[in-house]
Amino acid sequence: MPLADVELPVIGAALARCAAVRAWIRQQAAGACFNGNIKRPTHMTTFPINTMESAPDGSKPALEQLQSAFGMIPNLIGAMSTSPVLINSLVGLFGKVHGGSFTEAQVQIVLLTDAVTNASSWAVAFHTTLALKEGIDPADVQAICDGHLPKDSKFAALSGVAKSMIEKRGRLDDEDINRFLAAGFGKHHLLEVIAAVAASTITNYTGSITKPPLEPPFQAHAWQG
Repeated sequence: MPLADVELPVIGAALARCAAVRAWIRQQAAGACFNGNIKRPTHMTTFPINTMESAPDGSKPALEQLQSAFGMIPNLIGAMSTSPVLINSLVGLFGKVHGGSFTEAQVQIVLLTDAVTNASSWAVAFHTTLALKEGIDPADVQAICDGHLPKDSKFAALSGVAKSMIEKRGRLDDEDINRFLAAGFGKHHLLEVIAAVAASTITNYTGSITKPPLEPPFQAHAWQG
């Protein structure tokens, strides 16, 4: 699904001569000063949503793997494929995260928490859909989307430590670590969460930068933060 180009309005010469327009421009310029600089309107940069045919050759094997995993090429992945380096980095992590010691429901708890914490709207809608598909209590899913901990104790431990990792830039204190371990997880689980957070960093940042359109299957869970 290609992103529609967004163009800034072009003020014609005749319109620019209008006194009212000139006054408005002066007012906006005066109000846009910050630290001595004037903020000027900029053109929104758009990124292609690649298909298997349009993606760079270096991205196609990774794109095929992700298409097989999801049964489709999500728009975010299509945008990511513009960079073979980026999409191939994700594929390596993707397999490890989803094939590790956590259940898929636990993985989705972490990925949804990461998306909310990073304020990545596309990823929140996507992982909300997948979390519900995994049978996670809708109340727990909604709690995470609202910035709260789920009621399930293990889910709460996972969500809490993932959120703390991002907010504290990995500098967890003893209380964070002991709370996670007290929920029945091991030290290897704590380190495994780092891999999930790393994968989320790739997808969340890509979503925030490329702003892919949200596909119809995920629109029921659109999130504004």
